[in-house]
Amino acid sequence: MNLTHTEKMARVLVDYSVNIQPGDRVVVEATLLAEPLVRALYQRILERGGHPHLLLSLPDQDELLFMKANDEQLDFVPSLHYFAADQFDARIRIYSEANTRALTHVDPSRMARRQKAIAEVQGTIFRRAAEGSLRWVSTLYPTQGYAMEAEMGWNEYQNFVFEACHVTDDTPDPVAFWQSIEKEQQRFIDRFEGRKQVAVKGPDVDLRFSIEGRTFLNSCGIHNMPDGEIYSGPVEESVEGWVRFTYPAVFSGKLVEGVELTFEQGRVIKASARANEDLLHRMLETDAGAKYVGEFAIGTNYQIDRFSRNILFDEKIGGTFHMALGAGYPETGSRSRSAIHWDMICDLMGDSQIEVDGEVVYQNGKFVD
Repeated sequence: MNLTHTEKMARVLVDYSVNIQPGDRVVVEATLLAEPLVRALYQRILERGGHPHLLLSLPDQDELLFMKANDEQLDFVPSLHYFAADQFDARIRIYSEANTRALTHVDPSRMARRQKAIAEVQGTIFRRAAEGSLRWVSTLYPTQGYAMEAEMGWNEYQNFVFEACHVTDDTPDPVAFWQSIEKEQQRFIDRFEGRKQVAVKGPDVDLRFSIEGRTFLNSCGIHNMPDGEIYSGPVEESVEGWVRFTYPAVFSGKLVEGVELTFEQGRVIKASARANEDLLHRMLETDAGAKYVGEFAIGTNYQIDRFSRNILFDEKIGGTFHMALGAGYPETGSRSRSAIHWDMICDLMGDSQIEVDGEVVYQNGKFVD
């Protein structure tokens, strides 16, 4: 049977990423623009014996919210989303925006306020995922808005998305492909497991931090699609040094360019940016945890070979590392708690290296043998 790219995507998500079993309650979150993938997911979940529930939103729903909502409404935790996060067995989230710049002129303080409300849902997902009681995956359905943001043609962007997910004709068995990625990345993780100190050095970075007692996780299509990274949470108070992120940091469609951060005892003590510096400072003041690092990760997907202004893809770019300010993943051992989890990416392709307990394990964009 010949399957479309969308049907193959649905099978990877349902059969592999969240591994739906008979009786599982599954929530699928998307905008109406993702209807072809939602339909394919609905059918595949039924075929696997699960109970699909659809939480669909308008393509411009967030824009309408910030235009019309009062403070009480911004603070309101979305009930159905929270119930699904707290009670269901699996969650499939599909990013499918029509306009990635729709929130460009929204007051950052209103955005931060809404982020705190949504953090209750995200915190529940993180907690239950760490406990093993919730399986979740986030993916993207190509839209014209994403194509324009990536500065690609419509057909070019669709190919970019499906090729990065390895659900095209070039990959006959996508599930087997992602299983092979898991094995390959485990070799990289073995270079960090049981070690103590990490140093990242290059033209744009000079950082040191502890990973003692922390766990590196293998991101191989289980929680993200596309995927390709290994990640952990540094010991919170251990991060020292400086980094200049070579790619823009994106937050709700806003680009914060040229971000530079200096850390002492794990905390950001100095922050600047060439563009949208005000947003950077406002987000750092979200709460006490926003100035700490919740995640350190290395991108390994060399199929993603260009910046597309979408963190789901960009954080996986082969030859980069990224750090997230704010909330960490409890399953890594991270104790960092915050209403934000903001990924920022730095290139490591030229004259750069990562050392673990003084041993060079990664150089100029690739792991060394």
